[in-house]
Amino acid sequence: MVIQIPEKVNKIIHLLQEHGYDAYAVGGCVRDSLLGRTPADWDITTSAKPMEVKALFKRTVDTGLQHGTVTVLMGKEGFEVTTYRIDGEYEDSRHPKEVIFTGKLEEDLKRRDFTINAMAYNDKDGLVDVFGGEDDLRHQVIRCVGNPVERFTEDALRIMRGVRFSAQLGFSIEASTKQAAGELADTLKKISAERIHTELVKLLVSPHPQYLKTAWELGITKVVLPEFDAMMETPQIN
Repeated sequence: MVIQIPEKVNKIIHLLQEHGYDAYAVGGCVRDSLLGRTPADWDITTSAKPMEVKALFKRTVDTGLQHGTVTVLMGKEGFEVTTYRIDGEYEDSRHPKEVIFTGKLEEDLKRRDFTINAMAYNDKDGLVDVFGGEDDLRHQVIRCVGNPVERFTEDALRIMRGVRFSAQLGFSIEASTKQAAGELADTLKKISAERIHTELVKLLVSPHPQYLKTAWELGITKVVLPEFDAMMETPQIN
């Protein structure tokens, strides 16, 4: 499978490679490309450390140096370039206490939420798919990377993201991922109302807004949209 990477993204990847670093397009842009969709944005992951990235490009923005992210400006566009990293312990069900930079792409992919978002690509190596994301795309399945309880405990918002992705793509949620989402739905109380609102809106304007019922079945709406639960519990008179 050949992915058509935009010229500006390839320039960033190739410059990093020319200086001895690994670099790939990663995440949602790879997923959307494999689905035949036009990615909204392109993210790059690299073995280069943030200061090494900054040294190679004339125009950069320190987007989140502590998390390894530098935005590289190419013309009027910005592209996030993030160092391979391992996330440390999560203390607030949202952010890691620390991040550890690593030289291994697989370690970086391992920390991501779902298999369909844990793929990387460049023209040299082609698709790097350690966790079966392409197969899950083919079978239209949302599946956590590794242990779903661990993934949702690290970041409770992933519970909402899982249902939202299923609604946007029309995919089913894999059994153990779905079970863990239901068991940990109450931890969404730790997530800010703004982030919950963003995910809810994306779900409701998706091609399959009826998947809100999945959120109800898993006990998610009880936490984030109690009015919907009250409506579902009201006897319907025909």
